[in-house]
Amino acid sequence: MTKTVVVYHSGYGHTQRVAQAVAEGAQAQLLTISAEGELSKSDWEALEQAHGIIFGSPTYMGMASWQFKKVADATSKYWMSGAWKNKVAGGFTISANLSGDKLSTLQYFMTLSMQLGMVWVGQSEGNDGHLNRLGSSSGVMAQVGPTSPAADIPDGDLDTARAYGKRVAEITKRLHA
Repeated sequence: MTKTVVVYHSGYGHTQRVAQAVAEGAQAQLLTISAEGELSKSDWEALEQAHGIIFGSPTYMGMASWQFKKVADATSKYWMSGAWKNKVAGGFTISANLSGDKLSTLQYFMTLSMQLGMVWVGQSEGNDGHLNRLGSSSGVMAQVGPTSPAADIPDGDLDTARAYGKRVAEITKRLHA
């Protein structure tokens, strides 16, 4: 049986809400990076055992949060050993602005994945006005206004996150069956 996990940092609850939608679609375990940029020992063990990992972070100032980057830096031991080679990877992000330079965050996740020898899964949904309304092929991009609560994230963005989670989990099953 394959296992997919979602590992994410959320500063204000917005990324958490998207992470929950991704995990729902993937039927994945959620791993939360703390405000100090830490994961528990059991979270690291879950990542080691996973066949697929979906990364998530808000986009702050054009990049993933420092808390996410701290965890990413700690994956160097997996790079050294090749332990994550051929795991499936994906990613999602949210910011307050329509662009918000979210692509930089997704490209960071892709680069991290490639360095770890992982296989990246892109977004398959076309922009139909509801799904993938921001038109990302690289992963999930979500957006809500700078003063809006997480409850205001558009349904289409959350539906896109669910569809993407499902896609990553399906590809993980194909590659690791």
